[in-house]
Amino acid sequence: MNIIIPMAGMGTRMRPHTLTVPKPLLAVAGKPIIQRLCEDIVDVCEEPVQEIGFIIGDFGSKVEEQLLDIAEKAGAKGKIYYQKEALGTGHAVLCAAPSLRGKTIVAFADTLFRADFVLDEKQDGIIWTHRVEDPSAFGVVKTDEGGFISGFVEKPKEFVSNQAIIGIYYFKSGEMLHDELQFLVDNNVVKNGEYQLTDALENMRRKGVRFVTRDVQEWMDCGNKNATVDTNRKVLAFSGKTDLPVTLKTENSVVIQPCHVGENVILKNAVIGPYVSLGSNSRIENSVISNSIIGESSTIRFTVLDNTMVGNFALWEGKPVELSLGDYSQIKS
Repeated sequence: MNIIIPMAGMGTRMRPHTLTVPKPLLAVAGKPIIQRLCEDIVDVCEEPVQEIGFIIGDFGSKVEEQLLDIAEKAGAKGKIYYQKEALGTGHAVLCAAPSLRGKTIVAFADTLFRADFVLDEKQDGIIWTHRVEDPSAFGVVKTDEGGFISGFVEKPKEFVSNQAIIGIYYFKSGEMLHDELQFLVDNNVVKNGEYQLTDALENMRRKGVRFVTRDVQEWMDCGNKNATVDTNRKVLAFSGKTDLPVTLKTENSVVIQPCHVGENVILKNAVIGPYVSLGSNSRIENSVISNSIIGESSTIRFTVLDNTMVGNFALWEGKPVELSLGDYSQIKS
């Protein structure tokens, strides 16, 4: 089994946080999004994962080393591939051509999920879905009476299905997926200037590949600040009470669970939680923080924060507020 994770996008909706860190490496409940995604997928696989291929832009050697380490922790060999032009989802997957062999999972890197099934690797193909109230904003699948996918519809204006595609796919034959993606490129089959993965899926379906769906219990988006903070809340709620590190230093402070607290955090006259993640070496003084993500080595003083995301090495001193503050920023009032 191989896993392919396209993550070359710029993450513009998550700025300023993605100006210094690729979006999939932003932390949720103390762990990078992409590490959680890899762990979630490994948990539903019947057999070991041999390779995890990361498709990235020019992120630098430090990021590449971190990705290879994430793969190793998941029990797999990591491989780095590059997408130099933003030419669509199909093109992104094809950039990992050497890993498109045998049983293959493709997972886009801004989604986390909860599922209680084990992946049935005897199926031709599986598409993870989640039932949504308003399918007009998503790509959806239609299914026949036997439960097999009968078609793909992108952002339907009229109701055809409420099974939204969440961006995780299983293929029994990575080679066949490769051939269909290569066909799109060789024949310049594009929509709005991009090669679409769903076009390859439709071609495979017409050639007899029988896709089924697996519905996930929870679909957690990390596409923007509010969605990421909400995902942090959900992950903490699932995990429940977490142990506080022995390196935590507190003075006249309280932590309301569930929370994640990193190493060497200092709390002074502070109320933290619920649903707060504090990065290592952060310092909170004379403040109340709830439902927020605070990065590493950041300092918060004299404020009340809610629904907030603060990057690494940042300083905030001031009035009660909701904000999205990037790395190395300083605001005082």
